[in-house]
Amino acid sequence: MSAACHPCERPLSLGVDNPNEDAWYLEARPPLPESRKAYVALGSNLGNPAGNVINAASEMGVIPGVRVIATSRLYTTAPVGVKNQPDFVNAVAMLEVECSARELLDGLLAIEKRYGRNREAEQRWGPRTLDLDLLLFCEQTIDEPGLTVPHPRMKERRFVLQPLADLAPGVVPPGWETSVAQTLEALSAGVEA
Repeated sequence: MSAACHPCERPLSLGVDNPNEDAWYLEARPPLPESRKAYVALGSNLGNPAGNVINAASEMGVIPGVRVIATSRLYTTAPVGVKNQPDFVNAVAMLEVECSARELLDGLLAIEKRYGRNREAEQRWGPRTLDLDLLLFCEQTIDEPGLTVPHPRMKERRFVLQPLADLAPGVVPPGWETSVAQTLEALSAGVEA
């Protein structure tokens, strides 16, 4: 069973034209094909979680071969696994990529480290300053040591599917039979997609 996922209570100003929006979009015109896009989940529940997520989304643009196209709204989500911890702030970023999945993952891990994350020392599903998960990469299926795309557990995680549906509701990830929005709907209804 997946925990509830709620938009943050008040919109956050991200310095865009409409400060009442808590998502920002820089989608290229014409829209990019999925074969040039990657999607990354962001989560935080320590320090300044919303600030960590917003700043980390921007920092992804410094990874060579990566341009941030859009981010979802921010969502507040109850923790999964370890319950005795603060709620998480979650979002998803859509990226234009001209690098390999491994290069992107290495860049994401470097950003996590700058925020103080130590994956080896932390408790699984415990609190963290920043969690960046590569969800989808250029319509590819990847199964390598330390890198699995599509993310193997995203189908069962509302805190991933909800913000992903903000950006890519109609996308059918490799190996899935339903779109992101349909999978989210089935999860919300308690039906396996």
